[in-house]
Amino acid sequence: MTDFRTSPTEAPKSEPSGWATGGVIFAATMMVLIGVFQALEGLAAIIDDNFFVVLPNYTFDLDTTAWGWVHLILGIVIALAGFFLFTGSAVAGGVAIGLAGLSAIANFFFIPYYPFWSLLIIAIDIFVIWAIARSGILSSR
Repeated sequence: MTDFRTSPTEAPKSEPSGWATGGVIFAATMMVLIGVFQALEGLAAIIDDNFFVVLPNYTFDLDTTAWGWVHLILGIVIALAGFFLFTGSAVAGGVAIGLAGLSAIANFFFIPYYPFWSLLIIAIDIFVIWAIARSGILSSR
């Protein structure tokens, strides 16, 4: 078989796994959904301060309304980044990884308010980061 490399020193590119390639489409979809759910979670905290109940003596005592605004704004930005991730842009991939990391951190602080939901979102954020990083989208030109 003929090798069509442009120079003799250029190494052949390895193809990303099918899981990672399909994972980017899944990651983009999940980012849109995570963004919408975080925005709704933020709205719930803004509208009704007593909707989320936390056990006393939690290390990070945060104001629920302020935290609701953080979730609302972060959710809108994450949903937008998810839509841009469908384009396959390396910039969108980098921004998506950063926002998924911020989402994981934000949900870590929200664990005492909604433990199962927060842990689920953190797990999905980790998969989103893995799928984008492994897909090779960040090295595309």
